[in-house]
Amino acid sequence: DQHKLGTILLAHLADHCAKTSNPKPLYAAWDNILAAGMAPLSRTLSTYLYVLSLDGDVGSEGRDIAAEVAMLHDALYEPTEKTVSLLVKSLVARGDAAGAEALLDGIADGSLSELLRHRTTSPILKLHCENGDIGSALRLYHRMRTTSRVKMDDLTYSNFISSVAANGYFLPNSKEVEGGKDLGYDSVFGPKLLDALITEMAQDVLDISEESAQIMQEGFATGFQGMECAANSLDPITSLCGNEVMIANRVAVDHDTGKCPATDATLRLIVLEPEQRDHVHDTLLEMARAKSMDYTAKLAAKGRVTHDHVEKAELATTILKDFSEWLDSREGRPYTAIVDGANVAYFGWGKVNVHQLNLMVEALKRQGEHPLVIFPQKYTRRKFHLRQGMMQILQDDELEILNKLKENDQMYVVPPMCLDDMYWMLASVSNQTASTNGLSIDVAKNNEEGRFPGLRPIVISNDKMRDHKDELLDEREFRRWACSHIVNYNFTEFIEDQRDEREISFYAADIFSDEIQGNECPGGGMAWHFPVSEWDANERFCLRLPSANGN
Repeated sequence: DQHKLGTILLAHLADHCAKTSNPKPLYAAWDNILAAGMAPLSRTLSTYLYVLSLDGDVGSEGRDIAAEVAMLHDALYEPTEKTVSLLVKSLVARGDAAGAEALLDGIADGSLSELLRHRTTSPILKLHCENGDIGSALRLYHRMRTTSRVKMDDLTYSNFISSVAANGYFLPNSKEVEGGKDLGYDSVFGPKLLDALITEMAQDVLDISEESAQIMQEGFATGFQGMECAANSLDPITSLCGNEVMIANRVAVDHDTGKCPATDATLRLIVLEPEQRDHVHDTLLEMARAKSMDYTAKLAAKGRVTHDHVEKAELATTILKDFSEWLDSREGRPYTAIVDGANVAYFGWGKVNVHQLNLMVEALKRQGEHPLVIFPQKYTRRKFHLRQGMMQILQDDELEILNKLKENDQMYVVPPMCLDDMYWMLASVSNQTASTNGLSIDVAKNNEEGRFPGLRPIVISNDKMRDHKDELLDEREFRRWACSHIVNYNFTEFIEDQRDEREISFYAADIFSDEIQGNECPGGGMAWHFPVSEWDANERFCLRLPSANGN
């Protein structure tokens, strides 16, 4: 009974310390627990670990109380990610990388393998790097990359690559990293090892922080000490560097050509791969029902849907699928420009400007495009509500413009209860199988017609797509889709009449992609460019190893 009472009191003490964020009473209680040989509940020990994590003081000189609690927990109960992480942290603090890895080995092959996470492995990787044990670091790094539950971030990659550089393994005459070939690397030293590691990094990371850029700059400056370096800081490089110069610096890539001023390498546009394009298409169709359900449910809550909103959502999904099939099976000239009609018609106005929409269509036709306007049915009526308390009435000439666009198959009218965004996004990745007849409709650079180069169809819209970015596509797919398809625009202000002809400025889809990429330099060697989250859009952290012979 006394033991049971003591267990209850310990649980209450743990809860009290958690509520007050005060770990001090637990330090005294812990010694009493050990002296009495008590076995606290698993929940109590977990609360102890939470409270102890609030204080950097281990409670007694030379002791790591949190690690002792974790050890007792794992002796009495099944280990958790938190207890394993604390034990790893304690071993790392004592400089025992081998012991920490042995602990991971004990759980890696059993039912507890799911406990291998980033926070249980990264402290060991960091210790290997600090000790200069790059062979062990590479082995653990490879293990982390091939463990599904370990999510590698830009800082982990940057610290590891920086350590490999600082220890001289990227030098052309370096010794091999011990055990690297057993892990499947074709080359385990020099530029080819660097290319292999950054290629792996680029699969998981799109951009890096300025902190990561600084870490890599310092690591490469250390490793290539005594050789010519472009600069020993992140100051921007604006002039071309010779092949013998090591570059680990900031550059501003030319917006129009994609050329790097330091290496003369040209950054490329990385577009959606065929399977990614199909995935975007299919994801949009799958998400259409959920989005339509949300949309019709909101209308139902406002009393604006008189029938079953679930049935309406199902119908909206079917209509979108029909649109997809129509695009793929229709014959005739393929569409090369998809116009977000509502976005263009509203731009710069508090109402729908049909004349502005028509100006956009005519401008695209003059540039050799075959446009399709995606337009909600609501705005094709003579009278419609813009917002609460405001009605718009279209004039006869405006209705005539809309009818002409429909008659010429240059407007697709999106039915009520359907989201027009889904239609123009879907149209951008449609294969248009019948109308293209297997031929590419993309436009080459420096084409004779003077058309915008790049993938087709382009999407004319200033929509930032904040409503869809995170829920529809993963970050890599979204960036590749947006940078290769979206074209922004601007109209000059009208002088007297909204019908007046006005100049339209187009801002083409990006010339180069906003993700880590490597490109051959004209003089030989590979230049890697990393977008940095805190820097300007065209700025990159540039990394290129010296190569006196261009190899």
